Amino acid sequence: MLIIDGAMGTMIQRHKLEEKDYRGDRFKDWKIDVKGNNDLLNLTQPQIIEGIHREYLEAGADIIETNTFNSQRVSLADYHMEELSYELNVAAARLAKKAAAEYTAKDPAKPRFVAGAIGPMSKTLSLSPDVNNPGFRSVTFDEVSSAYYEQVKGLVDGGADLLLVETIFDTLNAKAAIFAIQKFFRDSKTPELPILISGTITDASGRTLSGQTLEAFYVSVMHARPLSVGLNCALGAAEMRPHIEELSQIAACFTSAYPNAGLPNAMGEYDEQPEQTAHFIEEWAENGFVNIVGGCCGTTPDHIRHIAEHVAGISPRPLPVVEKELV
Repeated sequence: MLIIDGAMGTMIQRHKLEEKDYRGDRFKDWKIDVKGNNDLLNLTQPQIIEGIHREYLEAGADIIETNTFNSQRVSLADYHMEELSYELNVAAARLAKKAAAEYTAKDPAKPRFVAGAIGPMSKTLSLSPDVNNPGFRSVTFDEVSSAYYEQVKGLVDGGADLLLVETIFDTLNAKAAIFAIQKFFRDSKTPELPILISGTITDASGRTLSGQTLEAFYVSVMHARPLSVGLNCALGAAEMRPHIEELSQIAACFTSAYPNAGLPNAMGEYDEQPEQTAHFIEEWAENGFVNIVGGCCGTTPDHIRHIAEHVAGISPRPLPVVEKELV
């Protein structure tokens, strides 16, 4: 059973950073506000990001995610920082790799890995942002895949071990990311890195925001031959359970799950305690639903520590034997 880390944003918020902290010296005269651009901290506050990685590694994480959820041109355009995409991804991967390598050296029997985080993007290919014009799209497939291509190049050049296409609410965006990943490795003629894919079910309907059922989502991305397919974000562990059970029954690859720390309260904060989250995930593990577990929004190193302790010694989900021929 592998452990993936918890929320980066939650940990950054604990530092209570102000506008000047985000800007640093390099961007002190930037033309618009940049507070909230957490990925920029890879350049302006690298010690904070590296420190967060270390906290999760200390808690028992086998896989840490780079701080690159929005580090592609489409999302960075909100801050007029499109040109920083490649640099941000390289810097983020190097920070995570440095921390992971040090912890691997301390305990070679427990190697640590860096997953290059590729988020869903701030624009969607399947839905119109204009309710009066359902056919309108604010971005094209080529623009999305090009933005992801640049991000992938940065993550690989920075030393990422895996590529994690995560928090997918629109599978067409994910397919553009997969296309970009495969094109990059064809163009660069370098060995392909394993791909992890994680979607998000937005409510009790069991569908993504763009309307796909879980099974349809799985079928839509399996051509990428991912190391794992799973779910993260949107739901707490209690609400995510039936979807994780369903996925475990249909997936031919490994499965992953990193839920939020429950559902947010009226103030948008997460109240679920580490032992509660760990209790839910332990039950998933005992039932053979998962191979990779961790946390998303609201989770902290304490959550990851409890999860790691609760699943220690439990065998991961065995890969099913998939029939390849009709009988």
